[in-house]
Amino acid sequence: MKVRAFENKDDGVSVIHPAPKSRRQDETEEQWLARIFDKATPEGAIFKDIDISAIPDDRTFREAWELNGDVISVNMPKARVIHMDRIRMLRNKKLKDLDVDYIMAMEASDQAKMDEIASLKSILRDIPQAFDLSVAETPEELKNMMPDIL
Repeated sequence: MKVRAFENKDDGVSVIHPAPKSRRQDETEEQWLARIFDKATPEGAIFKDIDISAIPDDRTFREAWELNGDVISVNMPKARVIHMDRIRMLRNKKLKDLDVDYIMAMEASDQAKMDEIASLKSILRDIPQAFDLSVAETPEELKNMMPDIL
């Protein structure tokens, strides 16, 4: 089945999937697709009608999709930014949890525990600079990369 992919205003790719129920009995498949695509495609959009199999199955990096000829691929630099943002979210939660642990250690006057937590927090803060996502060459490799501390 054909779908229409077009570059959207967010510098990503949108895909129009016609609903089979929308096909009129008197329409050929080509007429039906043209009617749906023309109605749903923004004016002036750069688009390509492609086979549905050209869409990546994994939507993890959907925001990093780009239209390359007759296929949709993942823009790896964009995907790395997206993945690092996800890592930051996990890191920030862990930092917040450690703040509670630090206060409890401080209330107990446990200097060793405070030092241990401070060290962990420092490692967590350094993740964006120290964790190298550029080694991932495919979306699958990137998706599986996660700092051990998280």
